[in-house]
Amino acid sequence: MTYQAHRLAIAPMMDWTDRHCRFFHRQLTRRALLYTEMVVADAVIQGARERLLGFDATEHPVALQLGGSDPQKLAEAARIGEAFGYDEINLNVGCPSDRVQSGTFGACLMKTPVLVADCVTAMKASVSIPVTVKCRIGVDEQDPEPALDALADGVFAAGADALWVHARKAWLEGLSPRENRDIPPLDYNRVYRLKAKNPNKFIGINGGIQSLEESLDHIDHVDGAMLGRTAYHTPGILAGVDAAFYGDKPDALDFVALIDAMADYAARHIERGGRLGHVIRHMVGLFHGLPGARRYRQILSTDATRPGAGPDVLKAAFAAVDFGRADAEAA
Repeated sequence: MTYQAHRLAIAPMMDWTDRHCRFFHRQLTRRALLYTEMVVADAVIQGARERLLGFDATEHPVALQLGGSDPQKLAEAARIGEAFGYDEINLNVGCPSDRVQSGTFGACLMKTPVLVADCVTAMKASVSIPVTVKCRIGVDEQDPEPALDALADGVFAAGADALWVHARKAWLEGLSPRENRDIPPLDYNRVYRLKAKNPNKFIGINGGIQSLEESLDHIDHVDGAMLGRTAYHTPGILAGVDAAFYGDKPDALDFVALIDAMADYAARHIERGGRLGHVIRHMVGLFHGLPGARRYRQILSTDATRPGAGPDVLKAAFAAVDFGRADAEAA
């Protein structure tokens, strides 16, 4: 598979896109590229690697997103990620949280494009899988025109296989990470202009995309679209990805197979010492708009969090939904 095949991706989202979320999303789309949460390079090198990096084989294609600014540490973490079986290593140049600012990485790196290029060079030299970057269009008072061009020119010269651009600035002072996801205005045209200047490079777009239809509109201008909160809060839309973006035969979602897969996965997780809540918290928005969805959510938010809760709770929640009335009342 060439990188050009990744027309639709699910964004890396802290506290959301863990291994349980990714397993669930993979039941809905076989083709979308999935991303981990950002993992700091130091943690990969020194921490509990199986806990941080372990994933189910069904998640492929899946990318590991790293945070850091030391080229050699990032290269070592990338090697470890490749050994774990990831299909891609991605460098975070977009997160504006206080944690990454204190470590001088994430969106802070928009101010140091030469260092970002050095990081990509080191990572590319250490692995044989694609190395990509996810960035903003700029930070603080930067002019997005030269800022984004400088970042893109540097990482592509260093050999980056793709650049995913969140089409907003990040404000490192004055806005919280949550506010940085909504308040800075979206500028999709800035990303389109970047693609026009780099016709032979993969450039994908992220930020505020609300539907598969919007994603397809973006792909008229760039190479790929990345869904974030929309995919997480209304995951049912992912069932349409393979047909809309990859030309697969449209098939109705097999709810019986989905129920069985998630119940079996939850049972395995519980047997390893985990809790049902770790798995089901990502599934709450699945049946938005279907009759019974409210009751489904109630069961997941109450029964599934009780001590000793098992897969039978998940099956009871599924049983509350009327799958035969997709056009009925909104939940």
